[in-house]
Amino acid sequence: MGVGGSFWDLLKPYARHEGAGYLRGRRVAVDLSFWVVSHSTAILARLPRARRPHLRTTFFRTLSLFAKMGVFPVFVVDGEPSPLKSQARAARFFRGSGMDLAAFPSTEAESSVTAAPVKRRNAAFTRCVEECVELLEYLGMPVLRAKGEAEALCAQLNNEGHVGACITADSDAFLFGAKTVVKVLRSNCKEPFECYHIADIESGLGLKRKQLVAMALLIGSDHDLHGVPGFGLETALRFVQLFDEDEILDKLHEIGKGVYPFLKGFDNPHIDDLPSSSKKSPIKSPHCSHCGHPGSKKNHIKDGCNYCLVDSLENCVERPAGFKCECPSCDEARDLNEQRRHENWQIKVCKRIAAETNFPNEEIIKLYLSDNNLVEGNKKKYGPTH
Repeated sequence: MGVGGSFWDLLKPYARHEGAGYLRGRRVAVDLSFWVVSHSTAILARLPRARRPHLRTTFFRTLSLFAKMGVFPVFVVDGEPSPLKSQARAARFFRGSGMDLAAFPSTEAESSVTAAPVKRRNAAFTRCVEECVELLEYLGMPVLRAKGEAEALCAQLNNEGHVGACITADSDAFLFGAKTVVKVLRSNCKEPFECYHIADIESGLGLKRKQLVAMALLIGSDHDLHGVPGFGLETALRFVQLFDEDEILDKLHEIGKGVYPFLKGFDNPHIDDLPSSSKKSPIKSPHCSHCGHPGSKKNHIKDGCNYCLVDSLENCVERPAGFKCECPSCDEARDLNEQRRHENWQIKVCKRIAAETNFPNEEIIKLYLSDNNLVEGNKKKYGPTH
């Protein structure tokens, strides 16, 4: 999954559709677990009795990448998963098995109830991955082991220039520092594939790495399934865009402590001391009930309306449906109302953030911003130069 809230849908407008030639002669980091899960499932759907579909998948996909497309893959294997991800893995296991996790009691016993089947599933999956690793080593392909998430090491290799792209469906690869992500690469190399560049995302959404991390903290991710209640994708995007990359995480820490960062003329006002949302409209000058322009109907009948006379020969024209006065007084009132709505929205979302305990989670931030994802002693052998 990566980042929650249909995060890929937010990035979709910035996808480039590239052909096989785009990756030719380049090194790419491949999230091996993603390969095994996605393509083995597809094989079993077509061939229910297929033996060891993960090996079949890995063999033919590697052959397609290397021989047909001219790509030099660097395979990356998951290491020890973060404890923060255990909840997401348990939920994913029960969802896939058709069991209702909500049916179990929400007590300490819940962890023992969910841990056993998830552990068995993870052990079986790990065996599949290790068999794929053995096959890849026989084929002479480089395989690296990550300390934690494979997509984190894929992103680091991409960020440091060791590979030209990452192949993974986990959207948090960008939070780990990836510059180019290929979401889906099908076995038919003639089909265009979706390719995402962080430069396009920065240009289109104005979001850089730390701002994307802030999005994940607000809407949820594999490491925190729920995020902040009341924060959907649009709300989180609108909020994060208020701050530069260098200040966004500091501002979240301030708001998490109850300090409101927006109000001018106050020195670090506390959330609890903020005034209630203002709904009082600004005072406008009198307007004619007939034409809707400044002045009174009585005066317009007698002396005419200066605004109506500009567009018509009549002294005062009946206002049409949906009429909006453009006089300076109305423009000022609309601007003030919009400003107050925005301020009230800011207060509302800041109070939601401040209500969360241990927000933002420093462990999640460090996880995403780490540049030390390779297992020590793991030889960096990437294969041919891209």
